[in-house]
Amino acid sequence: MIRLSVALRLLAIQRALVRHGLDEFVRATHLYRPLRLLQLLSPWTWFARRRGGSRGQRLREALEELGPIFIKFGQALSTRRDLLPRDIADELARLQDSVPPFPGAEARARIEAALGQPVGSLFASFETEALAAASIAQVHAATLADGREVVVKVLRPGMREVIRRDLDVLHQLAGLAHRYWEPANRLRPSEVVTEYEKTILDELDLMREAANAAQLRRNFEGSDLLHVPEVYWDLCRRDVMVMERIRGVPISEVSRLREAGTDIRKLAENGVTIFFTQVFRHNFFHADMHPGNVFVDITDPANPRYAAVDFGIIGELEPRDQYYLAANFLAFFDRDWQRIAELHLESGWIPSSARLSELTAAVRTVCEPIFNKPLGEISFGMVLLRLFEVARRFEMPVQPQLILLQKTLLNIEGLGRELYPDLDLMKTARPVLREWMDERVGPRGLLRSLRRHWPDLAESLKMLPVVAQRAGRRAYEEDWELPIRERGAAEQRQRLEALARRRDTLLVAGAVFLGGVLWLGLEAEPRWAGWVLAVSGFASMAARLYRQQD
Repeated sequence: MIRLSVALRLLAIQRALVRHGLDEFVRATHLYRPLRLLQLLSPWTWFARRRGGSRGQRLREALEELGPIFIKFGQALSTRRDLLPRDIADELARLQDSVPPFPGAEARARIEAALGQPVGSLFASFETEALAAASIAQVHAATLADGREVVVKVLRPGMREVIRRDLDVLHQLAGLAHRYWEPANRLRPSEVVTEYEKTILDELDLMREAANAAQLRRNFEGSDLLHVPEVYWDLCRRDVMVMERIRGVPISEVSRLREAGTDIRKLAENGVTIFFTQVFRHNFFHADMHPGNVFVDITDPANPRYAAVDFGIIGELEPRDQYYLAANFLAFFDRDWQRIAELHLESGWIPSSARLSELTAAVRTVCEPIFNKPLGEISFGMVLLRLFEVARRFEMPVQPQLILLQKTLLNIEGLGRELYPDLDLMKTARPVLREWMDERVGPRGLLRSLRRHWPDLAESLKMLPVVAQRAGRRAYEEDWELPIRERGAAEQRQRLEALARRRDTLLVAGAVFLGGVLWLGLEAEPRWAGWVLAVSGFASMAARLYRQQD
């Protein structure tokens, strides 16, 4: 049953949608069907002043009002212009870095409370007006005492309480889905919400984000593909983070990049290379790659370099999932549909009861039409939707651990589509994956694994003679113990046989006793026979029991 707090939040969501003139979303949502009568009777439905503006603007404003979880949903949608009407996509794109900021004076107070010093002594200069504002935090430009330009990221007030409230709503709805919605067993909404909860709560800890940035910077140190800003650890706390200021062209300003003579094709290909390098070589990938978090350094337009910000959401995969994903990508690039089906069965993503031939045919039907086309003519989002249809047929459950990867892949596709519609994703990704697979399962990978684990192996080899000696001594001693064990087994067998004979004797004596009683009960002639049977049977049982006690 829905708790009162959850029901009130659902009504607040409905009220916001109605106030922004988005009644059609309420009517089209299965969730709100039980509340339709309440909607018709609600005063805000009758008298609410409807907001003006386009449908995209009204949707954006409603998401901003509803809070960070809804804003992030809009940000994810904004990267898929191929799946949205243009006017809605344009408005949702504003959610990437144009969320209304909270007052700068409050930001100063939060910085001073976190760092324990006045802003004036911490920074040579500090801009009270926010440089950019997002759903979780906002950033202010500042300068350190030595003249280095930095940005100060400050968590929004009350974010943890707001996030936990909406997570509670999601958990309740997931529980209802499990109880009343048949596809929930496959889609696993509770597991998906739990996975999202970990991600969003981690994003509220700016110390964790600083650590993510430091790791990503170390992974790409010396690379000409991606620049990650430096973190200033002395000025970082759970609610405040200070890092190097990035100057570049936002990735969404494609016209500005073209005017500067940027090699757009190379930029798009580098984006794909960065994604697959992070996922497979580093197993540490930026999972919030919407356009508001990506800039381009065009100091050398012929060799553009990406620069990333906002490292609150980072994805990592289990080695097993890494391998199966890479193998699936390569099989797809090679048009080996049977191999894809085999990998799905081997990984456990598809129940083992599925027939390989049927799964292969289903994969071929989805993948063959889109193979070897330029990115501008296909949509991996639509391919995923069709694969979900196949998955439903074969009862494939959702893999919560892969959700961040799917989201990031969709973001990369959206960026690639904006930059260079003719980008051949397969041609760009194949060399990276081939090299990774060779390193993972080839001779070089085996040697690297041996080198990494050599200290443990060396210690084990040192112990091998001792282990062998102990094993030989134990085998020798067991040869002498075997007859003893066999004699013990013979004695146990004799005892069991004796117990069985006693049991049989008691059963016979009991039968004789009961027969005598029955004879007497029937007053049969001669009656002395009944007494003989009863007494003899009772005497036999008593004697046997007495001997057992001894």
